[in-house]
Amino acid sequence: MGITRIEPGSRMSQAVIHNGTVYLAGQVGHGTTVTEQSKDALVQVEQLLAEAGSDKSKILSTTIWLASMNDFAEMNAVWDAWVDPKAPPARACGEARLATPDYLVEFMIIAAVD
Repeated sequence: MGITRIEPGSRMSQAVIHNGTVYLAGQVGHGTTVTEQSKDALVQVEQLLAEAGSDKSKILSTTIWLASMNDFAEMNAVWDAWVDPKAPPARACGEARLATPDYLVEFMIIAAVD
C-alpha cells in the first residue's frame, strides 16, 4: 500500500493516507473565541477529509487540545452541533499549551477512507 500526502510541506503534511486510514495534522482555526476557532478548524477538517475521500461520518478518533479547560463547554457546543450524531468517534480532550497563545483549540482527527 502506498502513502499519499495531502498539502505536504517541509515540516509536515496536513493529512497522510495509508492503508485505508487518513491521519490529519492538528487543525486550528481563526478567530478570537473558542467558538470561532472551533467552527473554522472543523471546516478545515471537513475539507481535508473530503480531499482524502472521507467525511465526518467516518471519523474513528478525535483528540482535542484546549488552551484552557475552562473552554470545554464552549467547544463542546460547537462539537455537538458538528459531529455526526449517528457516528460519533472515540474522543479525548485535554489541556495543553498550544503552538501560539492565539490558538485556543486544536483538533487531531483519524478517519477511515473509502
